Amino acid sequence: MNPAAYESTFFLALRRMRAPLITLILIYAVSVAGLTAIPGVDANGQPARLSLFHAFYFISYTATTIGFGEIPYAFSDAQRLWVIFCIYLSVIGWAYSIGTLLALLQDQNFRNAVRLQRFGQKVHHLREPFYLVCGYGETGQLICRALDQLGLRAVVVEIDESRVSQLDLHGHSVDIPALAADARQPEVLKLAGLTHRCCRGVIALTNDDGANLAIAIAARLLTPGLPTLCRAETVETANNMASFGTRHIINPFDKFGRYLALALHAPAAYHLLEWLTGVPGALVAPHRDPPRGRWVLCGHGRFGKVMVSILEQEGVRVTIIDHAPPVDGGGRWVRGDGACVPALLAAGIEQAVGVVACTNDDVNNLSIVVTARELNPNLFVVLRQNLQANQALFNAFESDFTVVPSQIVARECLAILTTPLLVPFLAEIKQRGEAWASTLLDQLTDRFGWEAPTVWSVRVDGDQAPALLRLLSASAGLSAPLGDLLLDPHDRSRELECRVLYLARTDDSTVMLPHRHTSIQAGDRLLLIGRRAARGALDLSLSNENTLDYVLWGREIPGGWVWERLARLHARWLGVGDARRVRDSSALASAGRFRNNDDGDVQSTADRLMR
Repeated sequence: MNPAAYESTFFLALRRMRAPLITLILIYAVSVAGLTAIPGVDANGQPARLSLFHAFYFISYTATTIGFGEIPYAFSDAQRLWVIFCIYLSVIGWAYSIGTLLALLQDQNFRNAVRLQRFGQKVHHLREPFYLVCGYGETGQLICRALDQLGLRAVVVEIDESRVSQLDLHGHSVDIPALAADARQPEVLKLAGLTHRCCRGVIALTNDDGANLAIAIAARLLTPGLPTLCRAETVETANNMASFGTRHIINPFDKFGRYLALALHAPAAYHLLEWLTGVPGALVAPHRDPPRGRWVLCGHGRFGKVMVSILEQEGVRVTIIDHAPPVDGGGRWVRGDGACVPALLAAGIEQAVGVVACTNDDVNNLSIVVTARELNPNLFVVLRQNLQANQALFNAFESDFTVVPSQIVARECLAILTTPLLVPFLAEIKQRGEAWASTLLDQLTDRFGWEAPTVWSVRVDGDQAPALLRLLSASAGLSAPLGDLLLDPHDRSRELECRVLYLARTDDSTVMLPHRHTSIQAGDRLLLIGRRAARGALDLSLSNENTLDYVLWGREIPGGWVWERLARLHARWLGVGDARRVRDSSALASAGRFRNNDDGDVQSTADRLMR
């Protein structure tokens, strides 16, 4: 479908209705001309002719079967004979026109044009930031549901019309414009808002690597600065995307393989990563670590090849069960089906420590692991789940790792979009070592429990922290202690249930796990974890001047127009002056006391008040 061919449904309708409209015009013209030419008689019996207006008026309500009345005088026989002819002629003309119109409304091309125009109008009138989601499969549904819960808009392009029709059934809080079209066409992407000023990013999630590559190229050429997240399941496609400058390329199989490798040599780091990237509120219970020894892998497809490569890099021996031998000839190979007992026994399942079921059939994968567990109950099981619809079956089987590609991609996309600082922090975890990760994991889980926390980012700017930015901008070099900002805005004697994990400065310097005395400056970006209520409380402190004044210095300033007026009247009565001016000057004077020293050691507000 080419959008350029449907720039205007109005002109398309006119082209299809050209012949019926010309026919009706001719019928009306002949009918009106005949009535004006045939003489009649008036009320006095004198000869009279109908004017053009009266003739057109009579033909209009007669030809459309609204009614019949001889105006302005009773017709003569000649006029009545002509009217009979006009009635049958107009019925034929209208039947022809209505039939053509009904055929036009049922024409698939016309309906596509109407749908395309409505979609374009919806996207054009968007005034909120949105993300362009290409592909509404399982991953796309997870992304749209998560964006909707976060209060972010989305625009969907999906080639399968049945999936688009199901979008309204998923209960989103706001309307999501959706179009059934091929996202590989640049005109479709432009119509979907790729070049729209409110578009904040493109997410290519189709099950076709070629389509995702085409979307990445179009986004790179049409909007070079726009963030693009693409799914790729082959190394070749990922390399091609990278050559065009695509920064975020997500291969679910490679991503899980790296997770498994991390779990093999750094279990605590993996548990920390899993805890931080889990769905907020979900219980992320610690599970047993992957053992070292001989593993059996069933299915040597795309996922199987990645798993064999990762396991061999970690020094784990792998026996492959497949109907065709590996092309590279690596590892031990057994011909057969992993769901059959003879093939499993030949692969040494009884002496193995782990099994990986990674075929593209969910029922076959479940059959493999059930059979393998019967032969060796102590096996560490890695189970691939291809379809979200089979979730109930996989919940009934207790595997150690369940690989769901759609969830892996969705989580990675959301982490990049909503908490961009989480990606460099997770990379830092992998480099800090197992002991460091284990200590941090114990500290965080002791405070917040094993339920996955809320993870979010805050930037000290006019959008996310307007009150703090105004305070910091009031004087050059002004800063505020991190610990004071994290106090409860309702009771500053308590700390909020959150913690800052990562701090990024405007000069590209970073601080891991900043302490409470760290000074916060304009432009800083913070990565926080904690309870959902703590996020709302912190947002209140950063955006409300009175609340910020309270958490920093403990002064309760009246808020609202009425209370501020009463406070000013009270201040004048006391002879103090304008309360607003006093508050501002005292705030600046107090804030000046918290500037960062040369050695970076900033004393807390509580210590200074004690003095």
